[in-house]
Amino acid sequence: MFTERLLSVMEDTPLQIDTTNTQQANRAARPAWLKVRAPGGPNYIRLARLVRDQGLHTVCEEANCPNMGECWEHGTATFMILGDTCTRSCGFCAVKTGRPPFLDTDEPRRVAEAIAGMNVQHAVLTSVNRDELPDGGAAIWAETITRIREASSETGIEVLIPDFQGDWDALRAVMDAKPDILNHNIETVPRLYRRVRPQAKYARSIELLRVAKEMDPNAVTKTGMMLGLGEVESDIEPVLRDLAETKVDILTLGQYLRPTMKHLPVDRYVTPEEFARWKETGEAMGLRHVESGPLVRSSYHAWSQVRELRK
Repeated sequence: MFTERLLSVMEDTPLQIDTTNTQQANRAARPAWLKVRAPGGPNYIRLARLVRDQGLHTVCEEANCPNMGECWEHGTATFMILGDTCTRSCGFCAVKTGRPPFLDTDEPRRVAEAIAGMNVQHAVLTSVNRDELPDGGAAIWAETITRIREASSETGIEVLIPDFQGDWDALRAVMDAKPDILNHNIETVPRLYRRVRPQAKYARSIELLRVAKEMDPNAVTKTGMMLGLGEVESDIEPVLRDLAETKVDILTLGQYLRPTMKHLPVDRYVTPEEFARWKETGEAMGLRHVESGPLVRSSYHAWSQVRELRK
C-alpha cells in the first residue's frame, strides 16, 4: 500500500513493492478535475504510523481513496473493522474477496485506542461484509462504538454498515449503541445491481435505511452513490426520490474510479456541473444535505456535514 511505501522511505527500511496491481488504471484518460495532490503532510505521516503500529485497516488505503491525503492530514480516517477480507465480490471495490480467516475480537479495543490517540472530533467506521457470521459482525460493531465512547467521549461516531443480509436484529444491535450517523451505501441505481453489487439488493438497502429511521427517529441517516458506472439521468431521479421518501438526511454522490483493470470500467466521467445539478435536485426533493462532486466519497467532509446539520 502507498502508506507502507511512504513510511518505508522515511524510515530508510527496505520494502518490496507489488507492481502486479495497476491501482491507477485509466489515469491518463482522467479529466483535470480528478487530479489530486499526493499525500504526505505531518498529520498524514503521524496517522499512517499509528494505523500501522496498531495493526489496523483503513478503507482509505484498501479502496485507494483519492481523498486520503486531505482527510488524513485533517486528522480523519475511515477505519475498516472486521478484518480486510470481504465475503462479497462487488465489481467496483478494491477490498480483497474471500473467506475471512478469523474474527479478531480484540479489534474494537485497538480501534478505540487509535481514535483516542488521534484526538479526532469525528471518527468514521466501516467494515467488510462478514456474511459467514450469524449476526454479520453486528456484535463487533456495537462493541467498537461502545469502546470509542469510553476512550474518547467527545468524538462523533459515524458508521458505514453492511446490509446484514436484512437481519434487523443485527441492525438493532448497532442502533442501540447510538452512533451519531448511521450510513449505508446504495452504491448505484437498481438497474445496475446485478452487475455492480451481485450479492446485494437495492430494495433491501432502502429498507435498511427506512428501518433505521423507525428504530430511532432522531438518528441521522446517510447513504452514498457512485456515478459513471453506466447509469443515465432517468435512473438517478427515482433513486433520489426513494431516498427522500425514506427520510435519508445525507447523500454523497461521487465519481466511480476504476481501482484496477480487473474491476468494472468507467462508463463516463461526470462533470462538476452535473454533480452540482444533482445536489440541487436532491435537496429540492427533501434531502437535508447532498455532498456531490467528482472526488466525493462516503466519508469526504464528514466532519463538516455534521456541523451543517447541527445548525
